Amino acid sequence: MKSEIREMAEQVFINDKLVDADNAAISIFDSGLTHGAGLFETLRSYNGKVFRIDDHINNLFASAKKLGMQLSHSPENIKDAISQILKANELDNARIRLTITPGSFRNITKDSKLQSTLIITATAMTAYPDELYDAGMLVVIANQRQNPTDPTAGLQTLNNFPRLIALQEAQIKKAGEAIWFTPTNRLADACMSNVFLVHGDTVTTPPLDTPVFDGVARKVILEICREKGIECIERELGIQDITSASEMFLANTIMELMPVRQFEAHKFSDEPGEVYKLLHACYRDKTE
Repeated sequence: MKSEIREMAEQVFINDKLVDADNAAISIFDSGLTHGAGLFETLRSYNGKVFRIDDHINNLFASAKKLGMQLSHSPENIKDAISQILKANELDNARIRLTITPGSFRNITKDSKLQSTLIITATAMTAYPDELYDAGMLVVIANQRQNPTDPTAGLQTLNNFPRLIALQEAQIKKAGEAIWFTPTNRLADACMSNVFLVHGDTVTTPPLDTPVFDGVARKVILEICREKGIECIERELGIQDITSASEMFLANTIMELMPVRQFEAHKFSDEPGEVYKLLHACYRDKTE
């Protein structure tokens, strides 16, 4: 009965207060709606504590700075709002979506200060099936290409529809993710995750200037490799690096680390590799 009551009274955070989800609204002139201008972060809480919250918020503000996007909300405002929404929805293990836009561009003059729009939602965490972590995921090549000259490339912007299209196309092929390459065939990332390869005892991943998103899970994996003395190299990679790898795995905040069983027609081992197992175990230690 308690869960039914909570569902009916779901709260979301908009700008400076909690409101019932059914009554949540923003201006039809908001730049996130009219121009797709805005950024998002997906966070995960474990036992009531948000994992690497500062890294997520730092990513958000770094991305805003790159795009020249003015934000009127401070990191402290956002952290407090996240705490409020977890408490209001009585959530310990949650998936949190943080969305921020520059606000409305209507009637803006050169001397105007934009009032950014902040939206935060939090729902109970639904984990990926255990069998995926045991058997690995099928991934395919995205039909689209990562454009290095796009000023939003490597950032989590609201103009995310191409990624969703690529993911839908992958799912039609019974795949869980699609791998993006640049026009010059450099390995970039997946629709919703960063890509890692293993050659021998060495972990490799594309460098940030590919460009790829500097995901929080990516940061944690690089940190673990340093702590465990595992060589981890950020370098330019291509399709031949995938097919010659002994292991391949993906990473993001929600899935944590996910082994890849098959890349297009190329098959890896029938079970996750030893490097993946070690890194994922260490990652989960950090979440605890």
